[in-house]
Amino acid sequence: MAFRYGTERLTVEKVFALVRGELQGVLDEEARGRLDRSRETVERLAASRKAVYGVNTGFGPLVDVKVSPEETSRLQENLLMTHAVGVGEPIAAELSKIMMVCKVHALAQGYSGIRREVVERILYFLGHDLVPVVPSQGSVGASGDLAPLAHLFLPLLGRGYFFEEGRVVPAGKVLARHGLEPLRLHAKEGLALINGTQFILAHAVAGLERMAWLLDLADLAGAMSLEGFEGSASPFREELHAIRPYRGTQESAAHMRQLLEGSGIIASHRNCGRVQDPYSLRCIPQVHGASRNAWYHLRELVETELNSVTDNPVILDTDEAVSGGNFHGEPLALALDYAALAAAELGNISDRRCYLLLEGKFGLPRLLTRNGGLNSGYMIPQYTTAALVSENKVLCTPASADSIPTSLGQEDLVSMGAYSARKFLQVLNNVEKILAIELMYAAQAIDFRRPLHSSAIIEENYRIIRKEVPRLEDDRPLKEDIDKMIRLVRERKLIVR
Repeated sequence: MAFRYGTERLTVEKVFALVRGELQGVLDEEARGRLDRSRETVERLAASRKAVYGVNTGFGPLVDVKVSPEETSRLQENLLMTHAVGVGEPIAAELSKIMMVCKVHALAQGYSGIRREVVERILYFLGHDLVPVVPSQGSVGASGDLAPLAHLFLPLLGRGYFFEEGRVVPAGKVLARHGLEPLRLHAKEGLALINGTQFILAHAVAGLERMAWLLDLADLAGAMSLEGFEGSASPFREELHAIRPYRGTQESAAHMRQLLEGSGIIASHRNCGRVQDPYSLRCIPQVHGASRNAWYHLRELVETELNSVTDNPVILDTDEAVSGGNFHGEPLALALDYAALAAAELGNISDRRCYLLLEGKFGLPRLLTRNGGLNSGYMIPQYTTAALVSENKVLCTPASADSIPTSLGQEDLVSMGAYSARKFLQVLNNVEKILAIELMYAAQAIDFRRPLHSSAIIEENYRIIRKEVPRLEDDRPLKEDIDKMIRLVRERKLIVR
């Protein structure tokens, strides 16, 4: 099965299928025709006396400097070399591949004036797992992700670097081994390659996929903690959420009902004298559901961006090159800051449930150990969740609230969306660890409810956890247990549906 770049609609799922080789991407005749027509327009504009930004002029504040037709190739190649100024650790290879998939799809729509050969070379990179090295820092998310995209496409010129078996290798050597000559860029092509939001977008795509899993995992952790605490399932009733019908809330409530169905622990205390549970249990649908709503909003915007043209200038069918601001990262920057906050809240409520299980209420021993005093039990892992929650609070400071002018004031309001995107993934990393610790606590709490059983799905997850982490009787080093729990979460070994 093949995906037709520039012709079909791209989705988050299709991006991952293309990146992981489960789906082959091609340029069909329709996309080739659009590329060729757009290229013809650029060549006419480059040969004319009319000043067209980025085609026969300088860039940014140098827009008033005209460039001769003989110098256009050097102009475009200089653009990539001078803009490749990123610093910091490289982004993950998968993110670089997502960037290439997103860029090919944008270019193949035929509004960028780039030659078909350039797009086909990027497809060759994807098809042969030639992944450029892209530093993580350096984009302000406005004239596109200029620095990251320049690093991504320097290997087209035989410059820059590729990942190869865990090493960083000069691109020229890799191209030579594949029998490829470096490309020469023509008018507008360098600009078409580096103008765009593909760095921000790649992080958003990756974050969406990870957050979807963590939303379901947070419900599972909440349900297991509720069982360990002997909490009530009545706050998840369908009719309660029908009268405040947020989509995310209703989905979380329904998921909680599914996770708790058939629980003997729930049945055992149905007529107890307790009236209400603390918010971290009772308000799971409202809190987790609000995070789901933010996820849905981000997904809507990301799929719009996946199928958009974020170049400048844009080559229209009317033989015009229109300078605009489609490269600006603000639409995603704001949503990514919001999504980071939504993800962090999953960690906040999880930490509160961890604390709740340690208090020694309703039949649970303090610190989840029968032998307190000599043993500290599970006291200290909650310090770790508290530290991670605090770190997330700092990471939730919105990057998009800031703007530092660049390009001698030509780019006077920037989105800072690249950092919005990067810290979204940092928050998700921390939430994984927090939920892993809560699941470890919840399994220990359920041990104290035996011989009562939970629901079938919770019992299966309990068995998965206990295969890796035994019940805590007396104090032992817990770092290894925590690492095993984090691995279960990251490798998605738990059953959430």
